[in-house]
Amino acid sequence: MLHTIDWHGRAAAAVLPNRPFIDGAYVDSLSGETFDCVYPGDGRVLTQVASCNDADVDRAVASARRAFEAGSWSRMAPAERRRILLRFSELILANREELALLETLNVGKPIANAYNGDVVSAASCIAWYAEAIDKVYGEVAATGPDMTTMVVREPLGVVAAVVPWNYPMSMAAWKLGPALATGNSVILKPAEQSPFTALKFGELAIEAGMPPGVLNVVPGLGHIAGRALGLHMDVDCVGFTGSTEVGKYFMQYSGQSNIKRIGLELGGKSPQVVLADCDDLDAAAAGIAAGIFANTGQVCNAGSRLIVDASIRDALLEKIAAQAANYQPGDPLDTATRMGSVVSEEQMSRVLGYIDAGRAEGASALIGGARVRTETGGFFIEPTVFEGVRNDMTIAREEIFGPVLSAITVNGFDEAMAVANDTIYGLSGAVWTGSVKNAHRAAKAIRAGVVWVNCFDRGSMAVPFGGFKQSGFGRDKSLHAMDKYTDLKAMWFAH
Repeated sequence: MLHTIDWHGRAAAAVLPNRPFIDGAYVDSLSGETFDCVYPGDGRVLTQVASCNDADVDRAVASARRAFEAGSWSRMAPAERRRILLRFSELILANREELALLETLNVGKPIANAYNGDVVSAASCIAWYAEAIDKVYGEVAATGPDMTTMVVREPLGVVAAVVPWNYPMSMAAWKLGPALATGNSVILKPAEQSPFTALKFGELAIEAGMPPGVLNVVPGLGHIAGRALGLHMDVDCVGFTGSTEVGKYFMQYSGQSNIKRIGLELGGKSPQVVLADCDDLDAAAAGIAAGIFANTGQVCNAGSRLIVDASIRDALLEKIAAQAANYQPGDPLDTATRMGSVVSEEQMSRVLGYIDAGRAEGASALIGGARVRTETGGFFIEPTVFEGVRNDMTIAREEIFGPVLSAITVNGFDEAMAVANDTIYGLSGAVWTGSVKNAHRAAKAIRAGVVWVNCFDRGSMAVPFGGFKQSGFGRDKSLHAMDKYTDLKAMWFAH
């Protein structure tokens, strides 16, 4: 089906949602302000989207609170919530073509990735948490013959889900799934670069049977709408995915307001460690290339630091350079494209600035390092691999969020682990080795929330995802994600 669709024709005729979704319907914003939504594939303005302000956020929070207190969702029978969320998942898949197109128009990712990956991922996530609703139990504590003590989980109330632009649908689903499954009302705040699919989700939720006010969507600028949610006295929790810098703001907002619960999945500078005993450099090269060039490197856990033993460095870099040929930027609406554009002109300038910094600090670009496809007006950067990188260089320390790999040479296991952990981040890491002993040693030694061995970026809804250190706290995915959106209540019954 994917290859038979005229995606350019669909794009020209697309209906682009651009108003907030509050209390079960699209509404005009109270602010009256708008921002441009730009297609990064050619730089043209697609539409103006409502830029919600404090008043709009107040209206969305009030709607969510009314729905929560009314109990139309929070006290709904678990089996009924399950039915509605499963229907929501089905509708996401039923609108697969539209959602994939909206995602590509917003962020410039290849349409094949949006169609086969992002839409399916979001629907699967919602369905997974729907199925979990009536399978998570409370506890009866052992407190003696004169008491019965029950421990139950209750929803927090009003949850703000603030999500990034790199995987708008998937990241929204990672928050919506557990927050809605546990009975909360949610205000979804998409990144200003990528509001379309979030707004469509609001519409589909109502079609699925979700009561009005349970899911509201407020597009807007982070420092206005995001800040308003963070400081709001009637928001009980913020689940945020994005930069470490902004994550720290939400921590401050919590303390300045009502000490709302915060869950943070933040930045990363993930190491790809290739030890001297790696016995499959072809597999390592393919995994490393995918880990930095997929989604144009705009991935929080991108394997952006290659830490490679000197004895195999040259052979591995040659293979990675060959793999990079598979990720040359192309038209995002072409089904054959594997790497699309960077999300915005601002992000493109940021990435190119890091490339300039790498050269200025003494690293050399083995491949890439330039903007390409300039004739399209789009924001495209070719796959870039730096060699001769030291771990104290800017390109090795800071999160670039683009298709830029920094290769750092080490000698031996101990130096590799020291360099891998010499970072403020701890989201993920990987080790490539032919030794079972070194595999276990490295997996334990790397200080990160996720460690892959002889693979990269594998995932399952059954496995938690999140980081150590300044990569945040709390977990998305798995049953553990439900912890963020619930409180424990102990109830004592005297006999």
